[in-house]
Amino acid sequence: MTTLPPTLSRIVKVGSCHTIDIAAGGKECFFEELHAEDKMTVTYQVAGGGHLDINFWVKDPGPRPKVLFQQEKKDTGTYSFTADKDGRYEYCFSNEYSTVSGKTVSFNVHGIMYIEDEGHVAPIEKEIRLLSQALEVVKDEQEYIVTRERLHRNTAESTNDRVKYWSILQTGLLIAVCAWQVFYLKRFFEVKRVI
Repeated sequence: MTTLPPTLSRIVKVGSCHTIDIAAGGKECFFEELHAEDKMTVTYQVAGGGHLDINFWVKDPGPRPKVLFQQEKKDTGTYSFTADKDGRYEYCFSNEYSTVSGKTVSFNVHGIMYIEDEGHVAPIEKEIRLLSQALEVVKDEQEYIVTRERLHRNTAESTNDRVKYWSILQTGLLIAVCAWQVFYLKRFFEVKRVI
């Protein structure tokens, strides 16, 4: 059994996936309690509504929160950072610039928290942690693929509806033009008698 020095830290990876609806002119904020040296990643994608864009920002804790990261009118984004101090970090999604359409946003929050290790880590435990991290990556990719599939399916269904209605309109117009031509040609060949 291998003994690691007590100065090494044990890594615990946490993550969660959410889907939220943000009304037109609305804003949704979330908070994560982090300690110094904890790592956090927020990945988001707008899955529906309007032009598929949203404002996103991350603020640090404190009496005067400083904006660490900000994106405006983007459909997808990722931001990773390492906390430089303990506290409650805030991240928000804003649809305040939109007055008509709400948005559906899917986002993942990944974090790596460092916890002091007692010094003994079995090789099997190390392998289990590596497998757990790999499984989290696969799970995150699957969630991303599901969101992309939903977005593309909505686009395909919308396009299908437009093509269907355009085809119906063209068919109606074609029938109307044919009827008018038959009527006009019939009148053209009629014999008019003058008495």
